[in-house]
Amino acid sequence: MAQRGTNELVDFRRELYACFTRWGDALFELADAALCASGPISSVPALSLEGEFTRSHGSLYKALAKGRIDEDRLRRLLVANAPKGWPFVFAVDASTWDRCDAECSPERGFYYSASKHSAGQPIVAGWSFQWINQLSFTPDSWTQPMDARRISPKEDATDVTVDQVRRLVALLPTDREVPLFVFDAGYDPIAVTDGLGDTRAQVLCRIRDDRVFYADPPAPPKRPKGTGGRPPRHGRRMKCSEKRSWAKPSERLVTSDPRYGTVTVTAWHGLHPKLAGRGRWASEDAPPIVKGSVIRVEVEHLPKPTARTKKTLWLFWSGPGVPDLNLCWRAYLRRFDIEHAFRFAKNTLGWTSPSLCTPAQAERWTWLVVAMLTQLRLGRDHVDDIRLPWERPREPHQLTPTRVRRGFRRLRAVIGTPASPPKFTKAGPGRPKGTRRPPRTRYPAVKKTA
Repeated sequence: MAQRGTNELVDFRRELYACFTRWGDALFELADAALCASGPISSVPALSLEGEFTRSHGSLYKALAKGRIDEDRLRRLLVANAPKGWPFVFAVDASTWDRCDAECSPERGFYYSASKHSAGQPIVAGWSFQWINQLSFTPDSWTQPMDARRISPKEDATDVTVDQVRRLVALLPTDREVPLFVFDAGYDPIAVTDGLGDTRAQVLCRIRDDRVFYADPPAPPKRPKGTGGRPPRHGRRMKCSEKRSWAKPSERLVTSDPRYGTVTVTAWHGLHPKLAGRGRWASEDAPPIVKGSVIRVEVEHLPKPTARTKKTLWLFWSGPGVPDLNLCWRAYLRRFDIEHAFRFAKNTLGWTSPSLCTPAQAERWTWLVVAMLTQLRLGRDHVDDIRLPWERPREPHQLTPTRVRRGFRRLRAVIGTPASPPKFTKAGPGRPKGTRRPPRTRYPAVKKTA
C-alpha cells in the first residue's frame, strides 16, 4: 500500500474532526469504527467492539444524542474536497429512514417505500432525508455526497429542495460551468424551476408522456383604441403523447452508445405549461409563465436483451443558456447512481440501522455516513485490494466502495487519527434508588392531506 498521496485524506480527516464541536472524539471514532468494520453494519452498539473505538459502548449513543456538528462548515469542507475532473452534474433524491414502530420518535411522516409495506400498502412511517450527490460519468457506482437534509412532514418538499439547491450553488465555484441538477419524476419541475429562477443552476427533471405544453402566443394585431380584452398568454399546444401536435424541433441530436445503440434526442425550446391559480399559485394574481425546453430521448434498444418494453424518455430542462442535449440524456441515466449510494449506505454502512429516538440524532448519524462515503472516495487509490477468493483482481481506479472499505483499516493504521485518546474515570453514581422514569411521550406519524 502506497503511503504517498494521502495528504488530501489526512487533511480532510483533520478538518472533519474540527467540525465536531461536542463529543468530537466519540463521533470521529464512531465513524472510523463503521469504516473499518469487517462486514455490513447491522448493530451500532456492536461497533464499540471494534479496535478503532476506544471508548465504552455507552459513548456511542451519547455521542449521537449530545454531540454537535457544525453543518455549514462540513458542507464547505465537502465542496472543497469535491472530486477533480467530475462534471458539474448533481443528482437530487430523497430516501426514507423507516421508523414504523417508534411511537416515541417525533416528526415522523408517511412515505412511499418499494421494499417495505404497512397494512398491505407500500407506505412506511419514518423520516425522509434528501441528498445531493455529484455524479461521475465513468461506468461505476461512485458518487460524492455534497449535502443531506431532513424534510419534515410539516415542510413543503419543493421549498426545501429549492433552499437546498440554492445553498449548494452558493458554495460552488463560479469559474466553472453552470451546475446541472437532475431530478426524478417525483419532483415538480415547474415549481422547482420557478423557485430557482434567480439561481445560477440548470434543472433537468423527468416528466410524464401525457404532459401538455404551449409555445409563446403570436404577436397580437394592433387593436383599435378603446377596445378591451387581455392578450393571449399561450400559443400553439403540444402534447407529448400526440405526435401530430408537435411543432418543428428546435434542435436534434443523433448519436450512438454501446449500450443503447442509436440514440435520438429531440428538443423544443421556449415551451411552458398552463398553470392554474390554485395550490402553489393561489396567492398570486396570475400564475407565472415558466419556460423551458422539452426533450425527447429515444433509443434503439435497451441494455437488457430480455426487456421487451422500450419506453421513450421525456425530460424538462430549464436554466440559463441552452441545454446540451448530449449531456442531458447521459446525465439522467447517470442519476441512478445515487440509488446505488443509498443501497450501500443502508446495507453496508448501516445508515438506517441505529434505533435513534429524535430526528436530531438521525441527522448527526447521516452526516457521519456522508463523511464515511467521502473518506472512502479519497482513500480509493491508497488501499490494498483485499478481495475474496472468487473475485478478480482490480486496479485501484476500478475498486468498488465495498472493496475500498475492506482495506480502510490498514490505511487508517498508516494515516492515524486526529481524535484524542479517552480519559478513563470511575463510573458515575447512576440513577438514585427508588426513582422511576415517567412514561415517554408518544408522537403519532404526521399524515399530510392532499
